[in-house]
Amino acid sequence: MTFRQLALKNIQGNWHRYIAFFLSSTFSVMIFYIYASFIFHPDVVNGAIQAADKVRHGMIACEFLIVMFSFFFVLYASFAFLKTRKKEIGLLTLLGMTRSQINKLVLYENAAIALLSIAAGCTLGTLFSKLFFMALAELLQVDNPIRFLIVPQALLYTAAGFFLLFLAITLITLIGMGRNQVIELLKASKQPKTMPASSGWLAALAVVCLGTGYGIAYTTSANMIVLVMLPVTGLVVVGTYFLFTQASVAILKRLQRMPGFYYRSTRLITIAQLVFKMKDNARILFVVSVLSAVILTASGSVYMFYQGAREQLLDTFPQSIGYAEPGSAVTPSMRPEQVQRSLAESGVQVTGSIETVGIVASAELNTPGPRMSKVLLLPADVYNEAVEPAKGAGRIAIEPGHGLFVNPYRGTEFVYFKKGDILTTAEGEPGAGLQMDGQISGAFLNLPYETNRVVLMNDGDFQALLTAMPEEKKLAYAGYEIAPWEQSGAAVNELKSRLTKAQADRFSDRVSSYLEMKQFSSLTLFIGVFISFLFFMASGSMLYFKLFTELQDDQAQYRSLTRIGVSMQEIRSITSAQIGIIFFIPVLVGGVHAAFAYKALSNTMAFSVWKYGLLIVLIYAVMQLFYFLLTRRAYMKQMKRL
Repeated sequence: MTFRQLALKNIQGNWHRYIAFFLSSTFSVMIFYIYASFIFHPDVVNGAIQAADKVRHGMIACEFLIVMFSFFFVLYASFAFLKTRKKEIGLLTLLGMTRSQINKLVLYENAAIALLSIAAGCTLGTLFSKLFFMALAELLQVDNPIRFLIVPQALLYTAAGFFLLFLAITLITLIGMGRNQVIELLKASKQPKTMPASSGWLAALAVVCLGTGYGIAYTTSANMIVLVMLPVTGLVVVGTYFLFTQASVAILKRLQRMPGFYYRSTRLITIAQLVFKMKDNARILFVVSVLSAVILTASGSVYMFYQGAREQLLDTFPQSIGYAEPGSAVTPSMRPEQVQRSLAESGVQVTGSIETVGIVASAELNTPGPRMSKVLLLPADVYNEAVEPAKGAGRIAIEPGHGLFVNPYRGTEFVYFKKGDILTTAEGEPGAGLQMDGQISGAFLNLPYETNRVVLMNDGDFQALLTAMPEEKKLAYAGYEIAPWEQSGAAVNELKSRLTKAQADRFSDRVSSYLEMKQFSSLTLFIGVFISFLFFMASGSMLYFKLFTELQDDQAQYRSLTRIGVSMQEIRSITSAQIGIIFFIPVLVGGVHAAFAYKALSNTMAFSVWKYGLLIVLIYAVMQLFYFLLTRRAYMKQMKRL
């Protein structure tokens, strides 16, 4: 028998260990090839596909991410496989194999798996690239579909890149094998394990770190989130590490000291073995928990951004169309009659309109460094007219001599005016001396940035002030709500095209921003789903590897249990409980981490993110359940050999 034949026989005999690694590697190759096919597609490179350039740059970043992740994943898997084969390597050495021959055998095995993964990944990538291109064309809204091509450059980069990656990791693995003595290799699986110990102080540190990190995340604001992001991440990572290495052992030992619970049914065996398993698996559980938190937080954030785009734009652009112009009247083409006529030609209906004239003033805002800023004085009736139909808000009534500041940005906690403050303006500017009734948040008109801060006044005071103002201090505004606004892009662009360049700069609409944001968030979600699924497969595969590295030890333990009367049904129950804990504890911990990340995110956004976050966590848990069932089935199949 040649070395190549022996290598193939070894792979066939240990296929239950290699299957998860093979599938994860194949999926990595497939995603890399699909992305590379788009990146090097002639139509994309030549600029024939509109808006494809920004997608191309995003995919290039994803390619680097896939390569880095694949490197560490394959490296971990290679060392895990070798750990389970120390006894086998010891026997081969005892039978006369030299170190170079064993290295050659391992090299052949890894090369065979690499070639199989690359071939399968490229084949599946070619088959699914057509669907990928069709979905991208739909998201990019291109007129012609992206041509299906087998891109030679993508195939070369994928095959050569991953083969070199597998080869480099194999060499690193062989170096890491060291020069263990034969007796050490043969007895590797029989080394006695010491009773796991835990430190009460480190377990308490885990609680303190997690509690502090969660507390900061729960109470943070939009102004502070950037500053607290890294400290919170550090605290949670440290707390998670000690949670698994120290607190988990302490909790299990505490359960052992509860006779009423511990000595019931098969819990004695389950918990006694878990004490050792949790200690042995602490690092991998820590890594998978952090990885789960990253997957859930990143996927949840992207999905929230995708679903929340519409709500955010409704806040940013209260009217579908807005137009502001210096003076007491807007240009004739933006008057209600003309706008209704123009939009009706495209089948778009005007469902509401608002016209007003405001007064531009320079007022001092209570910022960290007091400064003059432009504000727009408006009567309270304009706010009531704009807000009441849309949001069902109560009417605002302002007494003579008083004012109310409107901050256009929701979610910011900075107070520009407190109740009782006096409005200070530049010399000769209108509005000076108004007693402020505090402030409210949320835009109600599509105002230009330089005048989007509004001071509402008593209607009578405002009208008296307006009549005394020169034209250059006035700002006319017209806003329109249309239906269906999401599909009115062409009609709005046609309306805008009738304005001069200077007038178009003062034109704002919700539709174009919505289409851009929807396209960007859809593409980000679409591309991110594949990366998230890759991370999910890798995290599940790590747990799979860890279970099968301990298979021989578990078989020996369960063989001993059968001799003292433990039935196979009870062994299956014990095994299912242990595998379930190993698989779902990281999901639970990662889900809790993600929940507090969602809370921090919701503190910075103008809408609730919980329903989106919970959906992502539920999907992840269902996928983990599916992986658990497959792993348990494969594990039980091996246990039947007892």
